[in-house]
Amino acid sequence: MEKETRVAVISMIVENPDAVPEVNRILHEGSEYIIGRMGIPYRTRNINIISIVLDAPQPVISGISGKLGTLDGVSVKTAYSNI
Repeated sequence: MEKETRVAVISMIVENPDAVPEVNRILHEGSEYIIGRMGIPYRTRNINIISIVLDAPQPVISGISGKLGTLDGVSVKTAYSNI
């Protein structure tokens, strides 16, 4: 039986450049669930804005979001589809 999945977007602002390798490692762990990724380097402010769209079981989305949220200098918010 296939697990029920949800569509979600994880949005983050990375203010600490040293956190980027760990962000990428965490995202790689969940790569099978990632539909798309958009990263915008905002050089004027020396930050990176990243959005990740996933179709995954709720615990996977929460796990990825939670791991990202523990990183120093990374702000994370997750929005879920209602369907």
